[in-house]
Amino acid sequence: VQLQASGGGSVQVGGSLRLSCAASGVILSVFWQYNMGWYRQAPGKEREFVADITDSGPPNYADFVKGRFTITRDNARKRVYLQMNGLEPEDTAVYYCRSTSTSSNLWGQGTEVTVSS
Repeated sequence: VQLQASGGGSVQVGGSLRLSCAASGVILSVFWQYNMGWYRQAPGKEREFVADITDSGPPNYADFVKGRFTITRDNARKRVYLQMNGLEPEDTAVYYCRSTSTSSNLWGQGTEVTVSS
């Protein structure tokens, strides 16, 4: 399984971005079994959890999301998205997609988000 993240870029404070993560090498019929998540790593800081989503149940969010971000998944397309609104300079980081299951733990390559004031 490989994860390809995209959608990062540079925006001003208050702007929005939509990140996308596409999974390849996984059979469509089993993609739903993967827990899909987004993490981020700011310069000089450790990687931290942002949000994740399973096929059932409500998504989980880090407290700093404050209702600004929304994670969704499209099992038919084997994709997970992170809609980010109200971006702040503190959101500047490389955002990574992650998939986990009972037998795997995979990270994508990351997409960079820069928020300027």
